[in-house]
Amino acid sequence: QVQLQESGPGLVKPSQTLPLTCTVSGESITSDYYYWSWIRQPPGKGMEWMGAINGAGSIWYSPSLKSRTSISRDPSKNQFTLQLTSVTPEDTAVYYCAAGEDLAAMTSTRADYWGQGTQVTVSS
Repeated sequence: QVQLQESGPGLVKPSQTLPLTCTVSGESITSDYYYWSWIRQPPGKGMEWMGAINGAGSIWYSPSLKSRTSISRDPSKNQFTLQLTSVTPEDTAVYYCAAGEDLAAMTSTRADYWGQGTQVTVSS
């Protein structure tokens, strides 16, 4: 079973960069069985797919967030990361890492495995 755990700061100031890490167990992030995604949910709003990386290192981003989003990985730690730059209060959300076999499904925020989510607040 794939298990995912998000980690990173719970509070970020406007204009700063949000760094989040997803630690994966039960499967190697270099496996091509899965796409590894970041998905967020602002308070009172729906889920939003942000981007994904696959086992070969190919990366896809949501067009609305591409200019501010960077996804990378560290296979030695079985982790993949999110960097969201120039954050504003509108970036306040619960951030999830997730895994799924179907990239199209994950762009619609349907995934096979989810982390528990981590609350991130952008505030001065």
